[in-house]
Amino acid sequence: MIIVGVDGSVTSRAAVEWAANDAFRMRVPLRIVHAVDRSPYQIGKYPNVALPDVLLSEGRRILREAEALARERQPAIEVETHNIEGAPAVVLREQAKGATELVVGSRGLGGFAGALLGSVSMHVAGHVHCPVVVVRGELRPVHGEVVAGVDDSPECEPALAYAFEQAKLRGSALRVVHAWQLPVHAFASEAAVDMDEVRTTQHQLVRDRVAALSKDYPEVRVIEEALSAHPVDALTDASERANLLVVGSHGRGALGSMLLGSVSRGVLHHARCPVAVVRA
Repeated sequence: MIIVGVDGSVTSRAAVEWAANDAFRMRVPLRIVHAVDRSPYQIGKYPNVALPDVLLSEGRRILREAEALARERQPAIEVETHNIEGAPAVVLREQAKGATELVVGSRGLGGFAGALLGSVSMHVAGHVHCPVVVVRGELRPVHGEVVAGVDDSPECEPALAYAFEQAKLRGSALRVVHAWQLPVHAFASEAAVDMDEVRTTQHQLVRDRVAALSKDYPEVRVIEEALSAHPVDALTDASERANLLVVGSHGRGALGSMLLGSVSRGVLHHARCPVAVVRA
């Protein structure tokens, strides 16, 4: 099942369209979830007891509109809606347990709001174990390409597998990007670095990662890139011509977005297309 969080914002509408299309491609049901967050209205000496009823009613309206949009986009899919009380991030984390995919807008209203990237989007991308797709609200042309970022860690393998599957379902090419930078000590005068050897090693790394999966996806055309550049810059550039950018999550911190890792956080902020974060 695919879960999509909605709050009535432009980006959540885009998330519903994305989720409906993915549900159709994957042949799985779609669950549309709205979180009714009472907490901002229960602060103070005299909280407004009538507000929760208003919030529930507004949530039902948002869900009706989201369901209509999903059915208009993909009439054949199975759709259900849930109006759940609780903080949006907590509600979505619970709903995502056992899900095929969780889809959210990059920014939203109320509890979904944030400065550059919505706090809820950042939170669920760092904590949810299923793939999380963060969708922006801008209309984009169909480029026919999925981009996946890879490195030399085993954590990137689930992200690459997800990217292959998405490329297959969409009939798209898959661009596999490995961006690397020399460590600082390599620039010291006493350090001799064979750039050709480094470049060859990086290209072989990409080929090995791809070869392990491409035999299962013979219909997917793969484009391999090994670049000497910062990973966020390279992936942001690649997102200009992509309909989906897929990254793994390598963060190991204990607090919020630190679970994402710096590259995942960077592309979530700067990518031009929807971003899927796939945790190992």
